[in-house]
Amino acid sequence: MADEAKARGNAAFSSRDYRSAVRHFSDAIALAPANHVLYSNRSAAHASLHAYADALADAEKTVELKPDWAKGYSRLGAAYQGLGRYDDAVSAYRRGLEVDPGNEALKSGLADAQQAAAGPSRSRAGPPPNNPFGDVFQGQEMWAKLTADPTTRGYLQQPDFVKMMQDLQKNPSSLNLYLKDQRVMQALGVLLNVKLHTPGQDAGFEAEAEAESSAANKPDNKPAKAPEPEAEPEPEPMEVSEEEREVKERKAQAQKEKEAGNAAYKKKDFETAILHYTKAIELDDEDISFLTNRAAVYLEMGRYEDCIKDCDKAVERGRELRSDFKMVARALTRKGTALVKMAKCSKDYEPAIETFQKALTEHRNPDTLKKLNEAEKAKKELEQQEYFDPKLADEEREKGNEYFKEQKYPEAVKHYTESLRRNPKDAKAYSNRAACYTKLGALPEGLKDAEKCIELDPTFSKGYTRKGAVQFFMKEYDKALETYQEGLKHDPNNQELLDGVRRCVEQINKASRGDLTPDELKERQAKAMQDPEIQNILTDPVMRQVLIDFQENPKAAQEHQKNPMVMSKIQKLVSAGIVQIR
Repeated sequence: MADEAKARGNAAFSSRDYRSAVRHFSDAIALAPANHVLYSNRSAAHASLHAYADALADAEKTVELKPDWAKGYSRLGAAYQGLGRYDDAVSAYRRGLEVDPGNEALKSGLADAQQAAAGPSRSRAGPPPNNPFGDVFQGQEMWAKLTADPTTRGYLQQPDFVKMMQDLQKNPSSLNLYLKDQRVMQALGVLLNVKLHTPGQDAGFEAEAEAESSAANKPDNKPAKAPEPEAEPEPEPMEVSEEEREVKERKAQAQKEKEAGNAAYKKKDFETAILHYTKAIELDDEDISFLTNRAAVYLEMGRYEDCIKDCDKAVERGRELRSDFKMVARALTRKGTALVKMAKCSKDYEPAIETFQKALTEHRNPDTLKKLNEAEKAKKELEQQEYFDPKLADEEREKGNEYFKEQKYPEAVKHYTESLRRNPKDAKAYSNRAACYTKLGALPEGLKDAEKCIELDPTFSKGYTRKGAVQFFMKEYDKALETYQEGLKHDPNNQELLDGVRRCVEQINKASRGDLTPDELKERQAKAMQDPEIQNILTDPVMRQVLIDFQENPKAAQEHQKNPMVMSKIQKLVSAGIVQIR
């Protein structure tokens, strides 16, 4: 289905396997060629591979299918910008803003495109005099320095970071557009050979542990570097405005409120935790972890609607601020969990499943994947429960019986199958469908249904007659005999089972007497050699010696005949036509 292919594409995209993402989205498009979202997703995957011409074609198709969808224009602008067609990119972003004037992604894209459009005219004369960082982004030396540093080396595996650094090579003046990204600040420090301090996030119960500091102390195989010259004294900090000082203080206070909220959360003092997180949100609306933490508290308290509202706000604000994709994914996962808690029927699981899938496109988290699988399983189980109706199941089985009497076996199978969907525990329906499959020559399917019938009701004689009949038609006479004999334990006087035993014995004795034609013997031997049990007997060193003794050592053969296990195996070989006793 298209949704499954789309989900696989989203998962591949989130794990940065963009070529697989393109393939899966293409499969989805083949199944749903009018779905604008699929073209949009494939455009993003093409752009990540720097295949901007393909990205442009998909973006144009997206806009064609859904001209009132803002994201289509965002894809269009990104593709134009990747191709260096900055004026077209500006035009695309403006068209999108006509559809959605408040869209922050389009506004940001427009600013980037306008900056890039103005860039070449300035770059021809080299970096502007007032930009002291222009030279550090030039040439291959930049990439060599970033590769040598253990921290920035990891960033080079991230396509968005590489794209930013390529943009800075083309136009160093656009540095101010990326200063909020801590990776760029880290890279700038490496290139300038200075330590730049960037504000860190308080861990709380949201943050993930980092091990870079310990990794830096580990020995490696590289030769030791010469000692660095003593650093110059740091200059006195520049004076900041009253407004900037106030913002900094508010952010610091917000982090303290978050810490207090975390402590209260761990003590299960949820009301106090909510008060602290709410205060943190009021002080600083640029850190979405305050919202996701408060959502976690609401989730614990069973206030699922409030949890969902906070998660939605976190996702919306996170996209505006271009927050870490892991934080956005966490908010989506938390929302999906709340939706699962609220689910009362199979349909209620659909928005939860969709939310988990969106979270996986942001970040491939094993916990989110587990929650998705559990939600899909729960939905399927509920669907079966909701569909369960023994009365309708009986009606469908009776319809199947009528078609069976008329020898319309495919139609009968259809009704028996519907009967089993309505009541999967009906042994009679499995027995009847097994009979249909046998008539149609679908022996493996018939055998499977007969075995299921016996599993559901071991005392139901029909199950054994169905299974024995299938095995007989498959010329597995030993197995059929065992099945009929097992059935007689539950119903000793059942005529069908007794007749089955008689037919099997006749066929087995026919082989024992050597009454099989050469073709029959050849066919039976070929079939027997595919049986794992026969193969085990023939490869058993003890049984091989027994067979030799039967041919060459009559005295030893008499001793073997006293062993019931040996004679049972000999009988199986005789029945299979492998051995003949004269």
